[in-house]
Amino acid sequence: MAESCLIAQISDPHIKAGGRLSYRQVDTAGALRQAVAKLERLAPRPQLLLISGDLVDFGRPDEYAALREILAGSSLPTYLIPGNHDHRENLRAAFPALPHLFQHPRFVQWVVDDYPVRLIGLDSCVPGASHGQLCPARLQWLDATLHQQPTRPTLVMLHHHPFTSGIAHMDRQPLRDAGALAEIVAQHPQVERVLCGHLHRSLQARFANTLAMSCPGVSHQVSLRLGGAGTPSFHLEPPGYLLHHWTSAAGLVTHQGFIDDYPGPFPFYDDNGLID
Repeated sequence: MAESCLIAQISDPHIKAGGRLSYRQVDTAGALRQAVAKLERLAPRPQLLLISGDLVDFGRPDEYAALREILAGSSLPTYLIPGNHDHRENLRAAFPALPHLFQHPRFVQWVVDDYPVRLIGLDSCVPGASHGQLCPARLQWLDATLHQQPTRPTLVMLHHHPFTSGIAHMDRQPLRDAGALAEIVAQHPQVERVLCGHLHRSLQARFANTLAMSCPGVSHQVSLRLGGAGTPSFHLEPPGYLLHHWTSAAGLVTHQGFIDDYPGPFPFYDDNGLID
């Protein structure tokens, strides 16, 4: 078994079909193409790509067709979970060649054992609702799956955030009954991270003896307004991704990167030492 693993995560592509702009402002298809190209250029290259939900904007077949065309430009093995903007059956119909989408008979949730880090994807969707929930069947499946390999480092990914973000309109649509998830995760110390999307921002919070993290949006970011003030809104702030780097020596370390290119790199030192 390899002693390291580099995992890329992006979230909330919100793909629309036919070149339409999300919220009449955001070229989400162009943003995802840029993200795929950026991840392909990374050195070292990630071994796989996780996408943590809201894959498309309205769950329509034409949107999933557009998503499939864009992801065809990636050479990375890609693992998907649905978000509240997604439609389970249309997602599966669009990606018949992705076996992980069909592991569970009812929900789009899965386990992948092909890497040094074990990957578990959870389906937190409630059809027709913005919030998330994990019913007893989904939670029991998670508990049983974690019991199968109690010493293997594991990432658990779902779409909805299981913690309070402080952004009021997002905290009205979190993972409900997050305490039930926490009770299970707390019993399994091999869980290195609980990963989510939905918030369109990079956040971290202690959760059930581990760390829960949300991934920034691949195109637009939810406005950073703490408290209850203001209308729900977004900003066209720099889109980003997460790199989860696991080594047997150090465990899991997570980095945030930006999809846009910026000037650099510039040296700190020249022949005379530290540059003044």
